[in-house]
Amino acid sequence: MTTQTIRAAILGASGYTGAELVRLLSQHPNVEIVVLTADRRAGEKLETVFPQFGALDLPDLMSIEQVEWAGVDVDVVFCCLPHGTTQDVIRGLMHKTGHTLIDELVIETREDYIAEIRKPVKVIDLSADFRLENVDTYAEWYGHEHLAPSLQKVAVYGLTELAREKIKVADLVACPGCYPTSAILPLAPLLAARQIDPNDIVIDSKSGVSGAGRAAKEGSLFTEVSTGIHAYGVANHRHGPEIEQELSRAAGQDLVVAFTPHLMPMNRGILSTIYVKLADGVTAEDLHDTLSVRYEGEAFVNVLAFGQTPASRHVAGSNYALIGVVADRRPGRAIIVSTIDNLVKGASGQAVQNMNLMFGLAETTGLTQQPLFP
Repeated sequence: MTTQTIRAAILGASGYTGAELVRLLSQHPNVEIVVLTADRRAGEKLETVFPQFGALDLPDLMSIEQVEWAGVDVDVVFCCLPHGTTQDVIRGLMHKTGHTLIDELVIETREDYIAEIRKPVKVIDLSADFRLENVDTYAEWYGHEHLAPSLQKVAVYGLTELAREKIKVADLVACPGCYPTSAILPLAPLLAARQIDPNDIVIDSKSGVSGAGRAAKEGSLFTEVSTGIHAYGVANHRHGPEIEQELSRAAGQDLVVAFTPHLMPMNRGILSTIYVKLADGVTAEDLHDTLSVRYEGEAFVNVLAFGQTPASRHVAGSNYALIGVVADRRPGRAIIVSTIDNLVKGASGQAVQNMNLMFGLAETTGLTQQPLFP
């Protein structure tokens, strides 16, 4: 394992995922944080935003425009910016760090990109701006044209356990959304094995309030969420096409799922309850066996004993994903329960996991913190 020092920049360090990256990277033996941006808090120290980081030696916050990329020695840039803003920022960033031909090239494949303009800077995006391969689908769901379509062709969808080899050689990784991570991990192996009906999948997901981000929103106010639960984005949540993209890849056919997210009165965590129809001759125990074999030896995905289901508290603060399989009372059906911490495995932890792969480190480096309980 290499003993290199990776110099990291975090764009959007004043948000929840940015703060989670600081927490994780500050304990990473191979990382030095050299740039932190937060446009509205530029000129301040991060400890003025998050006092828990006061004991760390960190650079002051600055705006993205203030960063002199050509003069800064940076190996990896984590983008924790709002959806719809990251494409233009990353396109400009790659220009400033040496990717000067990006807009002049006609890029058809990742190989074209690597052969022509590959540079040492790595970019790991935690927004949704590079997750959808089809730029028309992106425009439909996000309300504007994709601003960096040539870069979209070379972006790797970074669900670590399912794209490990591609991530190792990537320059731009699009980290999956939190809901998609919780759904794709259990469903993709079962669809690939043809053990469930691809046309009969229901994903019922619950998330902590931090999934809505740190910006002030009426729907995130304490009185709006503290004593109840509500569905949102019903039949039109933007994570739907992302889930369908990856499950269609696993199934080898286009599919549409029923996906409904809910907001829960908790700070962090995601729990997805997934209802599936079994293929002919397949039992719920077969599903459990397939997932157990697929994730055997994985550091961060644990399939529980058959019939046991996890709770969100079992993964809080950690990069772990827990999966349980139960036979439904209705013949020919099964229920899968999957849980992750939305800020760690669903965002910043998976980003660090991907960084480790991209720089030839052990995948678990800096990520072995055990869940917090109670």
